[in-house]
Amino acid sequence: MRTRSLFALVGVAAALSVSAISPASADDTPVLTAGGAAVASGDVLTASLASGTKATLYSSSTGTSGVSCAASAFTATATDNPTAPGAATESLTGHTFGSCTSNVIGVLGVTGVTVNNLPYTTTVASDGTVTVTPAAGSTIQTTVVLRTLLGSITCVYQAPSLTGTASNSDNSITFTNQQFAKASGSSLCFGNGYFTAKYAPVTDTTQSGSPVVTVN
Repeated sequence: MRTRSLFALVGVAAALSVSAISPASADDTPVLTAGGAAVASGDVLTASLASGTKATLYSSSTGTSGVSCAASAFTATATDNPTAPGAATESLTGHTFGSCTSNVIGVLGVTGVTVNNLPYTTTVASDGTVTVTPAAGSTIQTTVVLRTLLGSITCVYQAPSLTGTASNSDNSITFTNQQFAKASGSSLCFGNGYFTAKYAPVTDTTQSGSPVVTVN
């Protein structure tokens, strides 16, 4: 009887240990995971435009006049990934645009779209809110160079910050009608630019197989 009691006590203790450990493990889940593993500080995250979409900078939030790009991608380096719920931090080191066109009257084409003042700080919260901010004393800035009948013109647009949404349904980040104000440029440069783009899937290229990134 004493032997059976001892075994029973050991079994109960083991069961209690497992139940105590399991919730703690769940609570240790970081904000960002990739393929089930934590996104580590220094991991490089990348994404291109979601299939079938374009990145646009239109002159109004409801219009379709401005610049449209069929290619765009970003690169960011993870810098902090705390336990969820919380907010992970990344350094946005690259943001490119290509295959751009314009339907603005008087504009013959787009020479280039360049993102200036990098890197930016990007935070991704557990609720899916993505916030992009510049370094202290700087601004988010995009330079658009257009070809016109009168020659090349340069339009500079600035924003204090950008807000997007991360979704686990397709591992995407979406920016919708994020407003930029014209900082400089000719009258052919529209006064405000409204940026819209969807990037998917976001992947961790540092981890083997470049798994998609999930927000927790």
